[in-house]
Amino acid sequence: MLNQSNPNELYAFMNDLTCLISVKQTLGGSNLYLVGMMGCGKSQTGPHLAKKLGYAFVDIDEVIEKAAKKTIPRIFAEDGESCFRQLESQFLKEIGTRHSLVVATGGGLVTTPRNWGILHQGVVIWLDPGRDRLLHRIQSDQKIRPLLQKANFIDTFDALLKDRNPIYLQSDLHVNVEDQSPQEVSLLILDQLNCLLKKQGDLNV
Repeated sequence: MLNQSNPNELYAFMNDLTCLISVKQTLGGSNLYLVGMMGCGKSQTGPHLAKKLGYAFVDIDEVIEKAAKKTIPRIFAEDGESCFRQLESQFLKEIGTRHSLVVATGGGLVTTPRNWGILHQGVVIWLDPGRDRLLHRIQSDQKIRPLLQKANFIDTFDALLKDRNPIYLQSDLHVNVEDQSPQEVSLLILDQLNCLLKKQGDLNV
């Protein structure tokens, strides 16, 4: 509940509201694609961001699992990574024909070059908590991650991170995430997105 007697709180609320209106108007329904390593918070942050913008939220991994009627670890085990990457590209292409979506992508989706043609039709946002936070999150949860099911877990993770970080740099927006909640990260994205869109608007004048 907004405390109208607190000027600072009222100012912050109006500032956030102005930022949100500006972003929505400038986006014009363009999709937002959240990219980043496993554990960066795409699936947790996406719904909050979508709700604020009046967008729908789509998690590509969930879409694949529902369509294939099996989990992603099972797809990797039974059909291989190449089959999974084909499914990713197929569903990304379908999603790209729609609008007003916040899309959580799989960590490796960016490694398929043809996917970038679709991603760049919208706004690509890299969520980057940094290596140590990512490792802590992955080691703390119970989710099975097929690419990390190896004895040398940390070496495998570091190799993936080294390979993917230069690719993530192709994103339109690089958001450094610390220990904020998913809702706080969504506000951070909106603020940085507003600055990015204003800058692009100025360049187009």
